[in-house]
Amino acid sequence: MTTAMDRRALSTSGYHFIDEDHFDRLLQREPDRGAVRDVIAKSMAKVPLEPEETAVLLRADDPDLAEEIFDAARQLKRDVYGNRIVLFAPLYVGSYCRNDCLYCAFRSSNRDVVRHTLSPEELASQVETLERHGHKRLILVFGEHPAYSPEFIADCVRRVYATRVDHGEIRRVNINAAPLDHAGFRVVKEAGIGTYQVFQETYHRATYAAMHAPESSKGDYLWRLDSPARAIESECDDVGIGALFGLYDWRFEVLSLVAHSRHLQKHYGVGPHTISFPRLRPALGVKLDDTYIVSDDDFKRLVAILRLSVPYTGMILTARETAEVRREVMAFGVSQIDAGSRIELAGYTAAEKVQQIEKEQFELGDLRSLDEVMRELILDGYVPSFCTACYRAGRTGEHFMEFAIPGFIQNLCTPNALTTLQEYLSDYGSEETRAAGARLIEKELNRLSDGPRKQELRDRLRRIQQTDQRDLYF
Repeated sequence: MTTAMDRRALSTSGYHFIDEDHFDRLLQREPDRGAVRDVIAKSMAKVPLEPEETAVLLRADDPDLAEEIFDAARQLKRDVYGNRIVLFAPLYVGSYCRNDCLYCAFRSSNRDVVRHTLSPEELASQVETLERHGHKRLILVFGEHPAYSPEFIADCVRRVYATRVDHGEIRRVNINAAPLDHAGFRVVKEAGIGTYQVFQETYHRATYAAMHAPESSKGDYLWRLDSPARAIESECDDVGIGALFGLYDWRFEVLSLVAHSRHLQKHYGVGPHTISFPRLRPALGVKLDDTYIVSDDDFKRLVAILRLSVPYTGMILTARETAEVRREVMAFGVSQIDAGSRIELAGYTAAEKVQQIEKEQFELGDLRSLDEVMRELILDGYVPSFCTACYRAGRTGEHFMEFAIPGFIQNLCTPNALTTLQEYLSDYGSEETRAAGARLIEKELNRLSDGPRKQELRDRLRRIQQTDQRDLYF
């Protein structure tokens, strides 16, 4: 039974913590070369930055200082995450929406977009197709509409977990959905969700008001801003935040993301599990002012600065970006990407291989298959990973940070990444990808110290290759 949402009950930390005037003053200060290097040194010690320190990096327009920031971001990413890249796929469940966001093709006033909600059978069919390609991690995406209640979302999550084909299974289901109240978050948590993800879109209140009709559900800035805190209070261990870059000054949005991360850390002892930084993309019926469009050069800067500001937070780079941009930006701190993505409703089973803009929320920039992306990652020296061990072993939320901060994460994640890579190669990889992956696995094994863990890892890799055993995580 669906109950009415209680929109009066904010979290215990529910207040306007984005200080716009303070951020504006920070960004207007003169650059300071010495201060930039001091802040970089703090980042390299894996200490999260305060907004005031992030602003020092944002003011560093000198090309030489920018290169120092890029170099530091590359090194910090290697120190914390190694050379792993976690892969996932988005799965759009419903395109009905009661909001009228000016930048979105799914807005309620757009009569040209196709509206659809996947039936249980269609949802299972999409999941089966994704499993046959090798995916193990999904994010389910829902419009904001009464039909997509917490109970409906929870039912979709359970159905995804229950759908299996041969060796295929989805081991982690994240969701991107409208803000919920505490009771709603508890419902979706009980279904076994991974990360609950909601983007503020823009943290600038005047811009937020201009983009979202005040009478709409999304018109309540504070209700949305507070949703990750409510999720944490409802025992959703991992939350994801983000901003849609191109609606307002990218530097302000970066400061706000850092402030949001620090706010959650201050009140709950843990920051967001992930931060996303999508850029505006063309969409059916969308016409926006290009005043704040983020250039490729500034995009690289914002990714690097975010990496230095939040050392232990996962950073997601999506297929909104082109393959070329993704390949370049990945080195500056990205830890997760989607691949083989289709964002049309029922797009994974569609016969058409081109984008169907009338069925999409926006246009994608990277349409390559999962196998193509996997092979490029491998050839570039990354270890593609489908690992979900931390979530299922209880290493989430603040417990994840306990493992991550001392550096233990590499001891756990490198072996688990290699076993999930071997699963992909054995079950789904093309001949070319299998060959490249085998070379990479042997190279990574040679880097590991000899001992019982390495011996056990070799045995697990052998069992995956020679038997039907799977999901052999540490």
